[in-house]
Order: sequence, then structure tokens, then C-alpha cells
Amino acid sequence: MANHKSAIKRIRQADAKRLRNRYVAKTTRNSVKKLRAITDKEEARKLYPSVASMLDRLAKKNVIHKNKAANLKSKLAHHVNSL
Repeated sequence: MANHKSAIKRIRQADAKRLRNRYVAKTTRNSVKKLRAITDKEEARKLYPSVASMLDRLAKKNVIHKNKAANLKSKLAHHVNSL
């Protein structure tokens, strides 16, 4: 167990960040799955910008790597355009 006040605080902060990161990452993954499952082109076009924005935010906060976000966005855009 941590002996310093600052170490205890860092543990608290890390836990809060971990939970927040898990929540936003899982929410985004669910949105990506939902977009991939859509077969209606118009509905997919409406949903794509919000999913892309979520991915950009995760990359900006270093929850996922920026290249992973770019790859996912590219694949999703290809999926939407191929409908």
C-alpha cells in the first residue's frame, strides 16, 4: 500500500481515469458495432459523423492510438460508401 499522501491521491486519480476511459471506449466500440451492422445507407450516413467524432476524441485523449482511430474511421467510411 502507498505510504505517501501524493501516492494515495495518484491511485485515486488513476482509478477515476481508468473507469472513465473504460466507459468511453466501450461506448465507442458499441457505436462502431452498431454502425457496421446497419444496412440502410441513409441511416449509416447519419450515424457515421458521430462515431468518427467519438473515435477522434478517444485518440485525442490517448485512450486509443491516433492511427487506430484513423484506421477504424477509414474502414467505417468504406463500409458506409459501399452500402
